[in-house]
Amino acid sequence: ATLLLSRCLLKTVKESIVAPEEILRFCCDGLQGSTSPSCAREPGEETSAAMASPSPTRNPTEVQMSQLVLPCHTNHRGELSTGQLLKWIDTAACLSAERHAGCPCVTASMDDIYFEHTISVGQVVNIKAKVNRAFNSSMEVGIQVSYEDLCSGKHCSICKAYATFVAQDPSGCKVRLKPLTPQTEEEKLEHSIAAERRRMRLVHKDTLKDLLIRSPRETELETRDGSAAVPAEKTRVESVELVLPPHANHQGNTFGGQIMAWMENVATIAASRLCHAHPTLQAIEMFHFRGPSQVGDRLVLKAIVNNSFKNSMEVGVCAEAYGQEMSVSRRHINSAFMTFVVLDQEGRPCSLPMVAPEPGEGERRYREASARKKIRLDRKYIISCKQTEVPLSVPWDQSNKVYLSYNNVSALKTLIAKANWVLAREKEKVRLYTLEEDKFLSFRIEVSVCIAADQAFSLLSDLRRRHEWDSHYASAELVQQVDDDDMIYHVVTQALSHENKPQDFVILASRRKPCSKGDPFVVAFRSVTLPTHPASTSFTRGETLCSGFCIWPESEEMSKVAYYNQATPGFLNYVTTNVAGLSSNFCATFEACEKFLLKNKEHLIMRL
Repeated sequence: ATLLLSRCLLKTVKESIVAPEEILRFCCDGLQGSTSPSCAREPGEETSAAMASPSPTRNPTEVQMSQLVLPCHTNHRGELSTGQLLKWIDTAACLSAERHAGCPCVTASMDDIYFEHTISVGQVVNIKAKVNRAFNSSMEVGIQVSYEDLCSGKHCSICKAYATFVAQDPSGCKVRLKPLTPQTEEEKLEHSIAAERRRMRLVHKDTLKDLLIRSPRETELETRDGSAAVPAEKTRVESVELVLPPHANHQGNTFGGQIMAWMENVATIAASRLCHAHPTLQAIEMFHFRGPSQVGDRLVLKAIVNNSFKNSMEVGVCAEAYGQEMSVSRRHINSAFMTFVVLDQEGRPCSLPMVAPEPGEGERRYREASARKKIRLDRKYIISCKQTEVPLSVPWDQSNKVYLSYNNVSALKTLIAKANWVLAREKEKVRLYTLEEDKFLSFRIEVSVCIAADQAFSLLSDLRRRHEWDSHYASAELVQQVDDDDMIYHVVTQALSHENKPQDFVILASRRKPCSKGDPFVVAFRSVTLPTHPASTSFTRGETLCSGFCIWPESEEMSKVAYYNQATPGFLNYVTTNVAGLSSNFCATFEACEKFLLKNKEHLIMRL
């Protein structure tokens, strides 16, 4: 490798003018490994990270890393170990965060990661990380991981992850971050939805707690033919690691990626003790760093199988730290839950033995594992799927309310962020835009109104008052006040023709105030199904996939109010009639909306 590098450098010198000190620095960097000051190279590890300098057309926080998978990085199957991949991911994400912060950053958490494929020795791992949004002292970094087969030229996605980093000064105090200005359509979308992901992280514990409260207290053990339950205690693993200088970052703290790699190692051992085979890590549920550890600390890593399902098992793992004095209480550093599967030679998941939890704490972990499995499925299939793959009406349930609300708002923000809107009609102050895509025709109506944005937000977010300005609405009943930001309404609209029955909708309305200066007020609508409100023969059940209001403050007393709608088939004819200019209902309705806002803003001020 050194010889090849030298030949390349000689060729570079012949073809261009390069300062000798630049060549020397490049050689030293190449021989010493990663350019990241936050990642210490493992003994015997060959590093081929290419950290490109940001170009003028690229996000200045973007970091690209390429790593050649060598035998020392792999497991017994010749596949890249997940622990090594986590170290590379954390390194790239940390470098991206520090590019924006301009100071040292530490990993606060890592969201759920779903691994789609394994990576073999000889292939190249490509990691791209960039800051999506900066909050006060924390920022979200988006990470995309793919692999490249150098022989065939094939590229394939491995996983997508979101990490939260906190900026710190040399004394360890938090640093206030400068805001990040997104440039491209994709960056604007990620910047907008980052606030929703942050909101979801903050309520994750409450979601789990709420689900456990409503679940049966009794532990129901699954029965499987031909298998006896394995006591969970037999899968328990405890291992200790001494934190040495190569395990530390440039701040002297234990490198977060190293801690995650150690945790993955003990979790794999616990899973192997249940199945007596070599398991494959399928998913990781949020790493959450509770505190730092330093060089010289002893890290105690504990793992146990909490529950096994038909084809997968959940392993709980935690890391605790203590110094030289055993008498000092251990510090909780990190905890995570990992899902493993066992694959046969054809890559199909095998059936797993049952787990018999120990009384007390074991039963609690057993129940929580079942609850987390439901939450993971909700997150994966409600949040991760594309908008075209989401059914129009999703069943509403208390356990998935957080993820439906997230999907509701993020779908509207995705629609708002699209750049190909075309002005179709303009009548006085009302402007009608359209967006034509393969499967959807969307429209946007906007008008500037002399009203404060928060007042318009308060008036338009209450569907019970919509009939006052929208002649298509007959009535709207508040069915359920989920929380301060989410409500479910039963809406009845007028029939579009005398031959048709009136339509009714069950709609989830999700409200969001601005997360930071420059953000709009958002009110998002989507259809859900409720057992208490089934379809009735008196109405034609209608559905809305994505619609809502976006309100931008233009000044203290002026706002731009925009309504978005992704037209469903039952509404399409009405939309195209207005777009083509054969009807002025849209414009008339929005003019009525403006009058409603102006009329009621004084009453709202007096009431407040």
